[in-house]
This record gives sequence, structure tokens and C-alpha cells, in this order.
Amino acid sequence: MKPRFYLTTPIYYVNDAPHIGHAYTTLACDVLARFKRLDGHEVFFLTGTDEHGQKVEKAAHDAGQEPKAFTDKVSANFRDLARVMGISNDDFIRTTEPRHYAACAAMWQRLADNGALYLGHYEGWYAVRDEAFYGEDELTTGPDGVKRAPSGAPVEWVREPSWFFRLSEWGPKLLDFYDAHPDFIGPASRRNEVTSFVRGGLTDLSVSRTSFKWGVPVPNDPDHVMYVWLDALTNYITATGWPEDGPRAKFWPADLHMVGKDIVRFHAVYWPAFLMAAGLAPPKRVYAHGWWTNEGQKISKSLGNVIDPLALVAEFGLDPVRFFLLREVPFGQDGDFSRAALNRRLNGDLANDLGNLAQRTLAFIAKNLAPEVPAPGAFTPADTALLDAARALVGTLRTELDRQAFHAALEAVWVVVRAANAYIAEQAPWALRKTDLARMGTVLWVLLETIRHVAVLLQPFMPTSMANMLDQLGQGEGARMLVALETPLAAGTALPPPAPIFAKVEMAA
Repeated sequence: MKPRFYLTTPIYYVNDAPHIGHAYTTLACDVLARFKRLDGHEVFFLTGTDEHGQKVEKAAHDAGQEPKAFTDKVSANFRDLARVMGISNDDFIRTTEPRHYAACAAMWQRLADNGALYLGHYEGWYAVRDEAFYGEDELTTGPDGVKRAPSGAPVEWVREPSWFFRLSEWGPKLLDFYDAHPDFIGPASRRNEVTSFVRGGLTDLSVSRTSFKWGVPVPNDPDHVMYVWLDALTNYITATGWPEDGPRAKFWPADLHMVGKDIVRFHAVYWPAFLMAAGLAPPKRVYAHGWWTNEGQKISKSLGNVIDPLALVAEFGLDPVRFFLLREVPFGQDGDFSRAALNRRLNGDLANDLGNLAQRTLAFIAKNLAPEVPAPGAFTPADTALLDAARALVGTLRTELDRQAFHAALEAVWVVVRAANAYIAEQAPWALRKTDLARMGTVLWVLLETIRHVAVLLQPFMPTSMANMLDQLGQGEGARMLVALETPLAAGTALPPPAPIFAKVEMAA
């Protein structure tokens, strides 16, 4: 039986258009999902949209639309982003779907039956933009006198009837859970942040609202709608068919929730507490990545520097953009987007290092040998060193991607790419053509075998480009799983005429 792997993006809030942050999170999940499939896993990959709450109700009103019509339109924009970015998700969930209403009602009933909920009233500082309440000690007051949450969102004092979740009882249980599962939260900086928050003491959490209507109704109390985070987080089990025991039930608990660092608290504190209080297993891991800036500036609509991922793809191509976003910045840290850095990565790493390595090798064979993989002879220490490095990449990438170190995985591949470029320069097959044809064939086989490993392993990052490269290596659909790398490249494999895969980009001065 295949091992299973269930991973999710956060469901994206539909009060605005998709931006680079949405593309970044979804792309990271897509790479991991594709890698796991290549490694023989049965994968379930979920993304979708979060469509309830006061903020959405207000955005719809400002747009002159009913909330459902507004969310239909904006949710479609996120589907389009996934399509343009080449995302291989298995499901796209919307919190306005009947299946989600049913799961939320079942979750609420479980919590109520287990004594985890009680009715009271809430008063406190509330940020509409964040859909979150904050303590007085978390707020700052600006020169304009406006109190703001840590996110920068303005807050207002709210008092209304509310159902509460007994979160205050879960502090010690959550800390025990974190200790027993040290990899539950990544990276380490976020784990430290979450554990510090929990050690500071938890208060009961308001989980319903009465001041607006755009939400999932609370069972048996129609004046209330569910707090958007209880509704939103439940999506991850909705998609498994819960509370029914359907074919996707086998995927719970999720192996990975990928989130931005601004929502790690909801996923690593509230969500496991909700689940355990409902008698359900918590997810295995929550990973929170960093934020992008743009040419050194914080990204904001007011500055007019929001990065449109669709425009980037239109200008530079899909695979180069996918590569750049996961190559440039250590995943988990904040990073800066710059066109100069994009230029360096596309021209340096892709066109010069990898593209030129494949093109010069394949073009030399096409010009000087039969159009097929040559037969190798005895290997020298230089041959073995390069082959060993290439063959070790499978294990390295498994390790790095399991800890969401996408940048480290790519750097490991490029160590081998650079070594292969040094090898071809040192072995000089063009000189061997005049002196030792057998040795020339061995050198070319070693290069082709190295390029094959690189191309197979880079498929999750650049699916179309690497499919093209594997085509040029004579590797059909049946030879592109990771297990195929255990069998050496067969001499005599037909090679089609080569063609460049990566073009250099010209950047405006």
C-alpha cells in the first residue's frame, strides 16, 4: 500500500485579489505534493478560499454586491491563480459549500457535547481586518490616537453576546503536546513564538458573533454565526469528507499545514485545541513561512508595490518564476523580491549553469556521435565522484523537503550542477574526440546520467522545463519517477535533436 501524504495551503481570504504571498505558499505546497507523488506516495493536496466573516461582508458591501456573488467572483480569481501557476491540487474548497456547513455544524456539536463551549458575552479589542481579538498588552497607539493590533490593523472595542471555547483549559495540554511532538511547529523561531504565547496563559476564546450575519449559523442558536477561524480551520477536515467515513477519511490527520507566519497562532494553538476537544487527532505539522518585501520596501496597496504573480509569469514564464520564488530566499525567513535578483537567478542558475550544461552535452553528442546514449567504459575517480554526488541527491531532497527547506534542496542540486560543469571542462570531451573515443563516450554517459538525476528531481519545481529536458534525454513518462533513478541510464537510448530549454532574459537598465 502506498504511503499517504495530506498537505494544505491556508484557505485564502476573499476580500482582495491574489498576490505574491498567495502564490508563494501554494507553490511550496505544490512542489512538495509533486515530489511526494514522484516518490510513490498517495497524495491529497488541498487549497481553497475562506469566504465568511465581517471583513468579507464589508468588502462585498463596498463593492455593491451581495456577499455570495462577491465571493463567487473573488474565489474564481484564486482558482485562476492556481491554474496559471501550474498547481496540482486535488481539491479546491470553498467555505460557502454545503459540505463545509455540514462539517462545521458537526464540529460545533462535538465541542458542545464535550462541554467545551459555553454562552456568555464578550467585550474586548477587535480588529475587523484580522478577524481577531487582542489583549490590551498587545496593542500600540499611534500618533493619530488609533489603537492597532500587532499586524497594524486598527482595533475597536466590541461588546456582544458570544459563545466561548474553553481555551484556558488547554495551555498545559498544548505544551505537553508540543514537547511530545517537537516537529509539530516549524521553523524553530515560530515554535518558540507559539510556546512562549501559550506559556503566557490562554484565555477562553470567543467563537461566535452576533454583529453580522455572513457566516456559518451556530446550531440551535440562529442569532449567532461561527467565529471565522473556527469555521475556516474546519475546512481541513471538511475536505476529507468528515464527519462521514468516506474514501478520503484515511488522509486525516494532515501531514502538513503550510501557512504564513501571521496565522501560525491560529493553526498551532486554536486548531489543535479545537480538534482535541472534539476528540479528533491534531495535524502532524504546521509550517509558517516568512513574508516578501519588494525592492526593500514593505508591500502594501497604499505604496502601489503589490507584486502580481500573474504578471510575473506572463513576463518571465512559469517555470523560471516558480524556481526563483523557492530558490532566492531561505524558506521560513522573510525575503526581498528584486528584479535584479530574478535576473541573476534566471540567467545564472538556469540559462548558464543548467541549461548550458544540458545543451552543450546533447549538442556535442548530436554533432559527433550517433543520436543515442553512448556506452560507458571503466570509471575513473572523477567519474565516480560526480555520479555519487548525483545519486545522493534523492536522499538529500527527501530530507530537505520533509523539513520544508526548499532553498536547501535547490542548492544541493546546484552543487551537483556546478560540479558537472567543472567536470566537462576538466574532461574536455571535444579533445578526447581526437585521442580516445572510448573515454569520450564514458565522459558523455556520466554527464547524461548526472543531468538525468537533476532533471527528474527538479520536476516538482519546474514541471514543463524538466519534462522538456527528460524528453531530450530520451526518458519517457515511465522513467520519471524517483524509483527510475535506481536503474542506470541505458546505453543506446535514442536521443532526439536537442534544443535550448532556458532563454536568457534582458532586463531594463
